[in-house]
Amino acid sequence: MRRVGRMATNTASSGAPQPADPLAVLGALPGVPEAVESVRQAVDRVYGHRVMRRRSDEVTSEAALRGARASAALASADWPLEEVRRRGDFSADDEARTVGAALRLTAEAGQLITVWRQSPLQALARLHLVAAGGVAEEPTVGRPRLTGEPVAEPLVGLAEIPLPEPSEVNARLDGLAGLLRAGTAAPALVVGAVVHGELLCLRPFGSFNALVARAAERIVLVGSGLDPKSICPAEVGWAELGRADYLKALDGYSTGTPGGMAEWIAHCGRALELGVRESVAVCEALQRGAA
Repeated sequence: MRRVGRMATNTASSGAPQPADPLAVLGALPGVPEAVESVRQAVDRVYGHRVMRRRSDEVTSEAALRGARASAALASADWPLEEVRRRGDFSADDEARTVGAALRLTAEAGQLITVWRQSPLQALARLHLVAAGGVAEEPTVGRPRLTGEPVAEPLVGLAEIPLPEPSEVNARLDGLAGLLRAGTAAPALVVGAVVHGELLCLRPFGSFNALVARAAERIVLVGSGLDPKSICPAEVGWAELGRADYLKALDGYSTGTPGGMAEWIAHCGRALELGVRESVAVCEALQRGAA
């Protein structure tokens, strides 16, 4: 059963025999049902907070800001929250452009739910276009990289995960898109983790792959109905757990083994629960009048 995730996406694009719902198979891996249930309970708690009845828009806005800040931090632009909040110009240097890209992606993700359902690849192209914001060379923006084109990726540990050739990237992207369009009974946590992991391992674009991958998972979590108001910033959790653990879990995903896949999904679950905790704290602050 080696390379579960990779086999799922490749098989979907090849027309070879496959399980009726390959993503649902991942949802049954050891430890994953427990992670899914723990996430569901955490999300239910924050949605049940009394502040959400009247001030959910404020919680959503704050979650977006904190999620973007955390996603940028994972991409080596670790700015204090208040600095992100007060800045208006994000063009001064590479760190500023990374923070700006994260903010734009977080804002754009909520606008792409319908596009994602109809054409995940079109949504990904739009995410990369938004992230690049005119920084990357125009011919490479919004499309998968071609043979010989470099990948600029600030997560250094990704260099240890082999960079697939463009032909493999395109095949696996097509396979993933096919699985998503076909629909699945797999929990949102599983689907989001697979989308996130695939994009990080494939690095289909010449830049901003990690930011795009995290935004894509956000789209899945919102569009699935697990987090319809986008108040559970998993990005905060990944940053809190640390880049080393993030890359270790991703390395497990890249092997495609059942254990590695399950650990990555569980890691994404832990991150989402920490994001929920962040939003509960925001709700409590709003209730006290401190935010």
